[in-house]
Amino acid sequence: MNLAKLKPLAMPIGFVLIVLLLVVPVPAPLLDVLIVISISLSLVILLNTMFVKRPLDFSIFPSLLLAATMLRLGINVASTRLVLGEAHAGQVIEAFGQVAVGGNMVIGFVVFLILVVIQFVVITKGAERVAEVGARFTLDAMPGKQMAIDADLAAGLITEEQARKRRGDVTAEADFYGAMDGASKFVKGDAIAGIIILVINLVGGVVVGMLMHGMELMESLETFALLSIGDGLVTIIPSVLMAVATGMIVTRSTAEEDLGTSTARQLSQFSTPLVVAGVAAIAMGLIPGMPFLTFAILGVALVLAGRAAGKARAQEAAEAERQEAEERSQPGPATDPGQDLMNRMRTSPVEVHLATDIVDLANGSPDDLVARIRGVREQMALSLGLVIPQVRTRDNVELAPGTYRILIAGTTAAQGQAPARRLLALGGDLAALPGAPTREAVFGLDGKWIPEEMRTTAEMAGSAVFDRTTVVTTQLASVLERHAARLLSRADVQTMLDAVAADSPETVEDVVPALVPASTVHQVLQGLLAEGVPINDLPRILETIAQRAGTSKVVEHLVEACRLALAPVIAERAAVDGVLTAITLDPVFEQGLLEGLRTGPEGSTITGSLEVFNRLADGVRTAVAARVAEGEQPVLVCGESLRADLARKLDSWSVDVAVLSYTEASAQPGLQVRTASTVGGDRALA
Repeated sequence: MNLAKLKPLAMPIGFVLIVLLLVVPVPAPLLDVLIVISISLSLVILLNTMFVKRPLDFSIFPSLLLAATMLRLGINVASTRLVLGEAHAGQVIEAFGQVAVGGNMVIGFVVFLILVVIQFVVITKGAERVAEVGARFTLDAMPGKQMAIDADLAAGLITEEQARKRRGDVTAEADFYGAMDGASKFVKGDAIAGIIILVINLVGGVVVGMLMHGMELMESLETFALLSIGDGLVTIIPSVLMAVATGMIVTRSTAEEDLGTSTARQLSQFSTPLVVAGVAAIAMGLIPGMPFLTFAILGVALVLAGRAAGKARAQEAAEAERQEAEERSQPGPATDPGQDLMNRMRTSPVEVHLATDIVDLANGSPDDLVARIRGVREQMALSLGLVIPQVRTRDNVELAPGTYRILIAGTTAAQGQAPARRLLALGGDLAALPGAPTREAVFGLDGKWIPEEMRTTAEMAGSAVFDRTTVVTTQLASVLERHAARLLSRADVQTMLDAVAADSPETVEDVVPALVPASTVHQVLQGLLAEGVPINDLPRILETIAQRAGTSKVVEHLVEACRLALAPVIAERAAVDGVLTAITLDPVFEQGLLEGLRTGPEGSTITGSLEVFNRLADGVRTAVAARVAEGEQPVLVCGESLRADLARKLDSWSVDVAVLSYTEASAQPGLQVRTASTVGGDRALA
């Protein structure tokens, strides 16, 4: 049989053999093999915990811990059967009883008790506490980590696939630490079982030796005491190794290096501690009675290691300074002052102005603001089909310290805070954290700007912590999506048409300029972007325009026709986890709006009294706020003829909600539409 096919059967077969070990007598030579396997397995597991870079890389550890514990208990049962039945339990146990403790049962008992204290009181107790705290903090931090992933996704720093992987890692991490919290109890129980089994073997062995083997009391005590101690030692040693492995895995933090590399690098990062420790060792050797040669050798070794570490750090600093000097000495491209002034005078489509004390955000590192903005532009292109113009970033002496401003076509679209040397903490126990209270601009969440050194404390308090660059890019992504229609230029539309024409010339030629001019296509695309509808399926949009333009060339009618063609995409984007949360209009109220609908040359308009519209706006605003407070993403669903003007009116009333027609809401097969509330009437369906 192929080895690959045997791998899934290894653990089931192993547990079946362990069960047989509990009930079937085992000969002494086979018991020796099992003891060696147990010790070797524990050592392999311990060494693996030292080489993994993060705990999740060894996620099978809790199950291995249970398997190893069951194997040791099975060996205990088998060895007890041999000790009591034959007064002999194989060469390994006899060697531990005779050689390891010199055949002295008093020394054996002391050694065994010392190992038990080390395992039970020191290692197991500490590992159990660390696992318990780690599990609690990991579970408390899960909402914050999920918010951080959503923020990075919204800012364009990661793709949907990367976000899905990170969410899976967060869930796996919580499951791992929860499992480790329970698995640490195996180690504790194993230590207690070792003590009890030793006592049973000793007492039972003395009784069996006297009654069944005809031994004298001291002869029986000596014989079975050494066998019991040997049995206890061969069991407690792998148990101690597994306890150490448990403590090692729960105390490891995620790193880019294994434990050995990290230890060597971090212990040698400062030369002074090594030199001081070396001098102290030499000084201790001068104390009368102390072995001077031993202390002197150790002290000299530490001093030499410290000097070597100091030279290595000095070389690294000199190399970094040399590279920085070379970069500064490289001449920049010659520019005409007049041309430079013209460039500064030109209005950029998108600008980010930073106060002078936070220009370090654009520091040229791989993860600075400029690099993050490139990720935002890429994310916008993939999600909306719009290539955002180059974003200009510069300092502004007029801004207050710690603030920034986002401009669209020279006008302020948003502004916010990003204080120097601060991090934004959202959620969790904010009252326990120092810092200035604030409200997050995109999601409207309460937060605090905390000192950078308080990151770990804030995460332990259950807060999601964001750096300043993430705050700026998250708000920038929101602003760009809100102003996407303004950012789509005629040149962009022509570029998009040329790209479609390269693959399907007839698709473009049948529409532009045969039926409508390029300016009309531009207006249709702007109308779609204004309501967050992606335009990356341009061939379908052009085909829809070609079909609808035969009966009407009104832009509103063309936009609505394109929305119906893209209805499955619209419904899917509005849904969360396959559920579309809908707010509907009261049938009587909706009929009244239909009676007030008037159609003109530029589109349809709903007429009515101010009281009616105020009632509508207040009702929708209240319903949306209630659903958002429940963590939902509601949409308003109405008749197709009302949709366009109702969306315009709600936008003018600053009601942030997407408006879908009944056809659009039900266009995606398999999507569940749930009516959350009804507005406009005297009753409300909650």
